[in-house]
Amino acid sequence: MQRAEKLESIVKKRLLYWPSSEIYGGVGGFYDYGPLAVQMRRNIVEKWRRTFVLPYQDTIIEVETPIIMPEIVFKASGHLEHFTDYVVSCQKCGRRYRADHLIEEALAEKGIKLSLEGLSGEQLDEIIAKYGIKCPACGGPLGKSERFNLLFKTTIGPYANEAGYLRPETAQGMFVAFPRLAEYVGRRTPFGVAQIGRVGRNEISPRQGLIRLREFSQMEIELFFDPQNPSCPYFSEVESLEIPIVPEELVAKGNTEPLMITAREVVARGYANEWMAFFMALAAKFMKELGVPLERQKFLGKLPQERAHYSSRSYDQMVLTERFGWVEVSGHAYRTDYDLSRHAQFSGYDMALERRLKEPREIVEVRVYPNPQAIRAKYGDKMGEVIRAIQSNQQLVARLAETDRVELGDFEITRDMVFIKREVRRTDVEKFIPHVVEPSFGLDRILYVTLEHAVTIEGERTYLRLPPDIAPVAACVLPIVKRKEYVEIGRSLVRGLWRSGLTAIYDDEGTIGSRYAMCDEIGTPVAITIDEVTPQNNTVTARDRDTKSQVRIDIGMVVLFVTKILSGRPFGDVAAELGGIVFRNT
Repeated sequence: MQRAEKLESIVKKRLLYWPSSEIYGGVGGFYDYGPLAVQMRRNIVEKWRRTFVLPYQDTIIEVETPIIMPEIVFKASGHLEHFTDYVVSCQKCGRRYRADHLIEEALAEKGIKLSLEGLSGEQLDEIIAKYGIKCPACGGPLGKSERFNLLFKTTIGPYANEAGYLRPETAQGMFVAFPRLAEYVGRRTPFGVAQIGRVGRNEISPRQGLIRLREFSQMEIELFFDPQNPSCPYFSEVESLEIPIVPEELVAKGNTEPLMITAREVVARGYANEWMAFFMALAAKFMKELGVPLERQKFLGKLPQERAHYSSRSYDQMVLTERFGWVEVSGHAYRTDYDLSRHAQFSGYDMALERRLKEPREIVEVRVYPNPQAIRAKYGDKMGEVIRAIQSNQQLVARLAETDRVELGDFEITRDMVFIKREVRRTDVEKFIPHVVEPSFGLDRILYVTLEHAVTIEGERTYLRLPPDIAPVAACVLPIVKRKEYVEIGRSLVRGLWRSGLTAIYDDEGTIGSRYAMCDEIGTPVAITIDEVTPQNNTVTARDRDTKSQVRIDIGMVVLFVTKILSGRPFGDVAAELGGIVFRNT
């Protein structure tokens, strides 16, 4: 646990993050982020955009949708019914626990490991009874497991009956906005929608720091495609990249060791379609560039009983950490047409797109036309509103062919209020509901695993070897001593870095060695030192975090030097390119 313990020390010392509402005792599952972590999170988000969005702007667009949505959205999505965990209560002291967590911890003490995913409440109760599991607080007996919905509920406006929920994923905002977004892209497929934002899940027993939170940030893409044409136009770019994958067939046998195969082989073996394999390959590359080697990653297939209610195939991208073991950092789900079909059913909006047929054919359509006389008899002056509602909700009202009445907003539409006609027409297109592949990333977990993997211990020296492009501070500006002339140059230089859009800090307190150590500890890739030579020839030294090598460069080159380091160029190569000479290690 050496690296994890060192990280914990850095987190506390440099105030990266801490429990929220700390002065009132804190609330489980909520964390505040300090200035360094805020900048690092922002850098990770931008790296994610550079990996998954910006190179594919002809296909993937970005949106922002509200974090609170009305109840009907989550009825349609299935979250009100399925987004639950089991909770168990102590019959003596009344404490409540998440049942599977309680069982896992109790059995771990006995050296027993069981897979609890997908088990029913009755099955969990059987395990509790079999192993005599009691309340860990008071030793009292436990009651029956009960379902607990993880949605945060609120009211919208002053009326208690206007229920709303904090979104548990950013996805539903994109599905609900699908008709608008489809129009924006010209009603073509494939197209993707990306969203980055906060979500909330009312976890029963949040734990493990940033690993299980009640409020956290997601980076998600919903990729809409024609199920008859699931090919990815960018697949050739990633087909030779390796993916450490544990397919369902191995998981079912209890084998969780990954196969190291290419994205091309993943598709050829039927483990995923091209779009899923494309995003999984990019996800493996993304985490590798954040400092997590492939041998500490795996994509774990989820068995049918373990998948979310909307998924027909899922893989969890797992990363091995020192403190928490294997941690999920992203989920890759094939959501089929579940979400769009459900929202079409509940809203009455047509979520279908059209594909061109190879040969024209005749189709039968059910069309619904208002019966003004019957509508006027029931709704009088509101007849116009009812007619417009019927005309804009053909799909919903067409259900009157199978039932006597439907609810349409504030109106009840009965069978006598419409004429239902079956019309035959010849067409060269047909409608289809797009299918969806979803890669979903948890920013908070990615922050933690990146930090833990960055911890580097070299004798008495401990520092964060962060990738330069995600380091919270790009450069430290350090006068070798606190002399007026050096201070003026240093402050002018750091403002120049700020004006160029680079993060930088200025520090002239303490020994130069202690300041170098501080910069290294927070992962700053470059330290710029103003010394006795600087006023004479307008040069400074640039020091490499990892090797401690130094090079003297013209002060006018500092911004360019730091920018090239942030792009991933090796320190020595940048120094040589800009005419500097590496002259010593410190």
